[in-house]
Amino acid sequence: MTNTSMPASDVSVTSGQGEPLTVVIVGASGDLTRRLLFPALHRLISLGRLPRSLHIVGYAIEKWSTADLLAHLRDGVDQFGDGVDNLVWPEITANTTYVQGDLSAESIKALCALVHGPAVFYLALPPNLFGQAASALGEVGLANEDAGWRRLVIEKPFGTSLETAEQLQADLQAHWRENQLYRIDHFLGKESVQNLLVFRLANRFVEAVWNNANIVQVQITAAETIGLEGRWRYYDKAGALRDMVQNHLMQLFAICAMEPPSVWDSEVLREHKVEVLRCVRPFEDTDITTRTVRGQYGAGQGNGNGSVAYRAEENIDATSNTETYAAVQFFVDNWRWQGVPFSIRSGKRMSGALTEIALELRDPPTRLFDSIGVPVDGSEGPRSSNWIVLRLRPDESIEIDAVAKKAGLGMTTERSVLSTTDANSGGSEYTAYEQLVIDVVEGDGSMFIRNDEAMESWRLMQPVLNAWSSGTPALYPSGTDGPAPPPGFFSEGRSWRPVGA
Repeated sequence: MTNTSMPASDVSVTSGQGEPLTVVIVGASGDLTRRLLFPALHRLISLGRLPRSLHIVGYAIEKWSTADLLAHLRDGVDQFGDGVDNLVWPEITANTTYVQGDLSAESIKALCALVHGPAVFYLALPPNLFGQAASALGEVGLANEDAGWRRLVIEKPFGTSLETAEQLQADLQAHWRENQLYRIDHFLGKESVQNLLVFRLANRFVEAVWNNANIVQVQITAAETIGLEGRWRYYDKAGALRDMVQNHLMQLFAICAMEPPSVWDSEVLREHKVEVLRCVRPFEDTDITTRTVRGQYGAGQGNGNGSVAYRAEENIDATSNTETYAAVQFFVDNWRWQGVPFSIRSGKRMSGALTEIALELRDPPTRLFDSIGVPVDGSEGPRSSNWIVLRLRPDESIEIDAVAKKAGLGMTTERSVLSTTDANSGGSEYTAYEQLVIDVVEGDGSMFIRNDEAMESWRLMQPVLNAWSSGTPALYPSGTDGPAPPPGFFSEGRSWRPVGA
């Protein structure tokens, strides 16, 4: 985990021969570089977390000059960052180079003359080009570490199926060792996700209840009110299961469900995440109808306004069966979690924007105050159980739903929410990309995905993808909480937590 209070001098940016750090951005002309990656680099340099001598090499197919690249990057900082820091921009300009070329080894060889010491190669490319780019970089010797360490960064998705993920890994491993590979999922750079690890592992009272003796169910939700927002080319091929569940939410699940590591070490941490994925009960054919939900938004009141159906969106085929809502239910067959359902869902055009992990505690053995208590939802009847809620969005917070005595005469109870806001108090707040870039430079793989973790995730999801390749998703109106789960998905008396409340 990144320690954002660490001074820049602690960041290893030179080789043993004193060569400066080089960051090579393959795909430097693209939107990812302009919107996210370069604004992060610029801010880290401005804050002193990366040296002003950082050598930035942009590589892309466009017939640009270095001046064209710098204009592109500056525009990104102005639009999506804090604005250009005029104190460091002249040095960034002096240390930036553009090289034009395709992804053939013959063209990429031109980078060899510009990379002499430690280097990060960031593939800001469409995912289907990762393997080709990694192979070309390796073929010309840029993975060789004789002159300093070399690290290759790729963005999710890591394949679109188990088969394509295996092919990608074969391409990567042809020239790169696993400890040189940094698979970025920006969810893992979020402060609130990292705080989940601290909350779980640094507090004795939490670990004491973090098991099936005390927890009856876990719900992980990532709900959006937005629709496609211009991402139709990618999204209509991916769908909600690939876009959110297989990667982002699988990471939240693994961190939530894994066993506590004995030491804070990136490999030990990642091994524990893989271990819990191996314990997940595989989906059989009969499970697809009882433990998964596939939905697509129809017309409705999304975002508080009238919204068209997914099939009526611009550029979407009127017969598209791409799911915009996906829910799956995991059971972890180990001692800690036996019998506890982990229900995971993500959807677009829902009633609210919400990302949270919610753990429901079992009822107390005797319900002394049911007759006079106030239920969590304000309705009549027995009061719901306690919840531990770790919320990432819209507010970053940790909440504990508890029962307390209502002020006044008589033994009347009410719902009480104990809440702490996960705000950065002191020092600069870092974005997910900024934290992950520093982790790459420091060689800390804790918040990156190892190959076997990616493969286990695909093995779990592939049967669902296979089943969903035919049939039609259930329609749900925009502005609602998605389609209803099948009978038996939840035990009697339980349901999804409301999204828009």
